[in-house]
Amino acid sequence: MTTYLAKIGELSLKGSNIKTFERLLVHNVKECLTHSGTTAKITLRSGRLYLECEESEEKGAENVLKHLLGITGWAKTRTCEKDIEQIKIAIKEEAMLCVSKGAKTFKIDARRADKKFPLDSYQIACEGASLVFDERIMDVDVKNPDVKIFVEVREKCFVYSYAEKGCRGLPASCSGKGLLLLSGGLDSPVAGYRMMRRGMRVDCVYFHSYPYTSVEAQQKVEELARRISQFGIYTYLNIVPFTDVQMRIKERSPQDWTTLMLRVCMMKCSNMIAHRCHADCIITGESLGQVASQTMENMNVTEHFAEYPLLRPLVGLDKEEIIDTANFIDTYETSILPYEDCCVLFSPKHPVLRGTTEEAEKIYTDLDAQVLIKNAFENRKIKHFIFGKEITKEEEQ
Repeated sequence: MTTYLAKIGELSLKGSNIKTFERLLVHNVKECLTHSGTTAKITLRSGRLYLECEESEEKGAENVLKHLLGITGWAKTRTCEKDIEQIKIAIKEEAMLCVSKGAKTFKIDARRADKKFPLDSYQIACEGASLVFDERIMDVDVKNPDVKIFVEVREKCFVYSYAEKGCRGLPASCSGKGLLLLSGGLDSPVAGYRMMRRGMRVDCVYFHSYPYTSVEAQQKVEELARRISQFGIYTYLNIVPFTDVQMRIKERSPQDWTTLMLRVCMMKCSNMIAHRCHADCIITGESLGQVASQTMENMNVTEHFAEYPLLRPLVGLDKEEIIDTANFIDTYETSILPYEDCCVLFSPKHPVLRGTTEEAEKIYTDLDAQVLIKNAFENRKIKHFIFGKEITKEEEQ
């Protein structure tokens, strides 16, 4: 039997309603395990989440922990009884694993949660390191070790070294629902993930302009929706045919306003979808000053046409910060595939930089695109993803 230990993050600071968050976290783990076809025993106790599974199911359990929102880190552990001799043997075995990975020096980081254990944390560290040092497996370096070996004395003793970074934040689906404008770029999947990390359930909308955007561009967005569904567990992707709307903009809008008018029309359609899916807000991947449509004035124009709160979780981030997160959630390689979305293909050479709501209202009225937008909304296709798997209509039934 393999045991994984995960450290609970922000929700451990909650007050009288902490049990609600803990129950949701355990529920989310069970859902992820079920949809990944993995069986494991789950225990949540004193700020630690434990998963126990058979060796054959380690891969599935690790995939769940990798995508679980609400933990700061996790590790595969060695477990033993609360006996210092058994602890020393477990530390020795872990040290030998570290040596096989290239480590030459180590340090023991011990924590005694069970105060009835006769040795304190410092004594556990000293005693625990003795067998490894005496047998010349590794040298001790308390200031700059190659590896830290952690020892936690709780209801049992848990020994581990190479801990994985967790997805900090709140458990998925504890903070309402948002509708994410999902393009094929780097920014929007990261924006969706950041709101999921705050406990928000996220549905998505993608505006497709076939044949000006390719089938591959749509498949790219579907893959991005699949990947972020591993964090939020449940995600619906609305694929909206927007060619007629985009052609109307090209015909009737001033050339420098075409990109901004496209975003206005997307917002009008998103209002309809948000109402239909009972979303509480609309989420975009806008970052202040990143492109012409994302100046403060132009973002104000876009927001003017939103009927729901408009959240921009990336507004203060630069591209390097966004790329770092994209790599962490494994969307970067998909996002940089060379299939352009409709925003890029119809971009003017010299877009308006400081649009006003008054002028935007006039241009939008002249477009007379309300019927086209409604038709696009009614003809959308919907795909359903649960923890990285697309669910067919037959499976839903």
